[in-house]
Amino acid sequence: MKFTQKNMNMNRGAAVLSLLFALIFFTIFLRFFYIQATGTVHGEALVARAEKLYASQRTIDATRGSILDSKGKVLAEDKASYKLVAILDDQITTDPKHPQHVVDVEETAKLLAPLIEMEVSEVRKILSKDSYQVEFGSAGRDISQTLKEKIDNLELPGITFIRDTQRFYPNGVFASHLIGYAQKQEDIGETVGMMGLEKTLEKNLKEKDGFVKFEKDHYNWKLPNSHDEIVAPKNGNDVYLTIDQKIQTFLEDAMNQVVKEYSPEKVIGVVADPKTGKILAMGQRPSFNPNIRDITTYNNYVISEAFEPGSTMKIFTLAAAIEEGVYDGNATFQSGSYQVDGPDIYDHNRVGWGPITFNEGIQRSSNVAISIMADQLLGTDRLIQYFNKFGFMNKTGVDLPGEVDSYFNLKFHRDRITTAFGQASRVTPIQQIQAATAIANNGKMMRPYVIDKIVDTDKNKVIQDTEPKVVGQPISEKTSKEVLDILETVVSGKNGTGKSYQLEGYEVAGKTGTAQMYSSGKILSGNDNHIYSFLGMAPKDDPKLIVYVAVQQPKLEGKAGSVPVSMIFNTVMKNSLQYMQIDPTEEGKSTKKSQSANDSSLLPSFIGMKSVEVENQLNALGFTPIILGEGQNVTAQYPEAETSMIVNEKVMIQLSENVKMPDMSGWSKRDVMKIGKLLGLTVKSEGSGFVVKQSIKKDSVLKKGDVLSVTLNAEVKEQQSENDANTGTTEAEGTTGTTETTGTTETTETTETTETVEN
Repeated sequence: MKFTQKNMNMNRGAAVLSLLFALIFFTIFLRFFYIQATGTVHGEALVARAEKLYASQRTIDATRGSILDSKGKVLAEDKASYKLVAILDDQITTDPKHPQHVVDVEETAKLLAPLIEMEVSEVRKILSKDSYQVEFGSAGRDISQTLKEKIDNLELPGITFIRDTQRFYPNGVFASHLIGYAQKQEDIGETVGMMGLEKTLEKNLKEKDGFVKFEKDHYNWKLPNSHDEIVAPKNGNDVYLTIDQKIQTFLEDAMNQVVKEYSPEKVIGVVADPKTGKILAMGQRPSFNPNIRDITTYNNYVISEAFEPGSTMKIFTLAAAIEEGVYDGNATFQSGSYQVDGPDIYDHNRVGWGPITFNEGIQRSSNVAISIMADQLLGTDRLIQYFNKFGFMNKTGVDLPGEVDSYFNLKFHRDRITTAFGQASRVTPIQQIQAATAIANNGKMMRPYVIDKIVDTDKNKVIQDTEPKVVGQPISEKTSKEVLDILETVVSGKNGTGKSYQLEGYEVAGKTGTAQMYSSGKILSGNDNHIYSFLGMAPKDDPKLIVYVAVQQPKLEGKAGSVPVSMIFNTVMKNSLQYMQIDPTEEGKSTKKSQSANDSSLLPSFIGMKSVEVENQLNALGFTPIILGEGQNVTAQYPEAETSMIVNEKVMIQLSENVKMPDMSGWSKRDVMKIGKLLGLTVKSEGSGFVVKQSIKKDSVLKKGDVLSVTLNAEVKEQQSENDANTGTTEAEGTTGTTETTGTTETTETTETTETVEN
């Protein structure tokens, strides 16, 4: 009986177990059936789940396209760098003898901080965070290989690196507003163009990373029968510019020198090939280093700055008159002023030069000559038509972002006339460059451009190739040759305003410009408050280069506005022609030597005249005014009236009793004696040549009887020495000792190259 009960209990238990197993089996069967039918587990596809477990993907890095010059020299590229990180979680360390996390926060901060230029306290704070891993902000990014090795040598536990890339500009400040910059965006982990060509060519320069997928086991080992999937990276396209690194370097260095010596508000420089429209160099000041992005202005002045061009515009008025057959260079006109509705138009010296020929009027940059051409010979309607043909009424379409429109005030008849010599209008430097190609290229006007070609580096295939484009022919080949011949006399002629732009070995054709500056609608006074410019082409008979330079509000301290402009133009033009192996011409070799040693004139009296008028007249006569004191009218001058003067000599003009000492660096001994005579100073000199040191500091108030000691050096100012040789005058020999003179002048003669300043 007991056995039967026991069996019954066992049977019941077995039945329950069987039922339980059957239920479990049925549940599992249903689950398998569901998975097989739907292909998902907990809403996730089996394929995706398997891929998570057994598939691995690794990124294949692509490289952003480089920007290169016309000869393939790199201007912008991706460069390997490193990101500094610190592991703080001690759970990562499995071997206490070889810790993989930061062990000693204080010691690590003390050793690391100086290398990444952070305060020890800042590093300590970062290393004390409750985090698995920390970074060091901008100080820990873009770590170079050299710095990485220095940090590695410290053998600091927990300090490691993540491989990265940075955008690198090997030349630093170099066509920066043209190239722009690209920067890594931390939120997306990608480098993005932020300015200039880096931004506008983003689609071409942008890279796309590739990847490789493979199957793995749970130990992350690749399976032998893995079916790999590989997607190749797409590197960015390389962009080749028309910029020539060598010529751009000439321009950058010359601008740096002018900024150092004259502290201008702005400098603009462009070099172009007139046969093609290629921009060979483009720069400005202020500029910036794209590696550190010390940017003060985002505007590319060459294309986004329209201003009154001044007398460089006379080039195109002259060309229009010649093309229309109404220009007779030997015909005469009465210079000085031109009557028109509204205020009369004056020459820059207000008084003119009497009856002169139109050719001489161009050389002297006569506003009256140009006004007659615009108003009487051409007519202003026809003149405006020519300005339109020269491209001034529209944007050039240069392949750069941010080009602005020009502006012409054509409402009043007087304004229409003054556009002929660069007033009542605003144009951009790039428009002047485009128009000048017609003068230098047999009448054919070429569109300027900076992108030479774009290359798909993966396929080694050119996907964009820019061809030179003729955008008009405003004048004939015959007219262009005649204009170049006349403009060459502006530089080489006795009366030319462009003497400062003569180049040994090359004939230069060009035109100076002096644009007015405005504030609150009023014209700013003073010699410093102008935009001085020069638009020149060389060699004259077959120009290979056009160079445009503009310098705004340089601190001239009595010097002519052409001095800083010519420092840039002459350096860039001559060095570039020599670099291009353009042979000098016989005419060019003798240009300077042909200047007459007897080019002299009598100095007029300026007593009682307005200082501004005196400055203009002296510049027009080829002399360099040195303004002493503050005031409206001239109270004294030296040399005195009726003194025979050599072209380019300094003339001292006193406006008040309260006179401050000027900077006499580079002055000749004769010039020092002039200021001594005018102000009653006792002058002592040591050595011979030109001033390198003065005892009375610049801006010190001078009093009659003050002792002024100067040290001279014969090796200073090669140009002045050459002028001395031309005029047959030198410092007296044997004056290496000390001489003393009170209120007297010596017969030594030294001149320096200047330009007649005109508006």
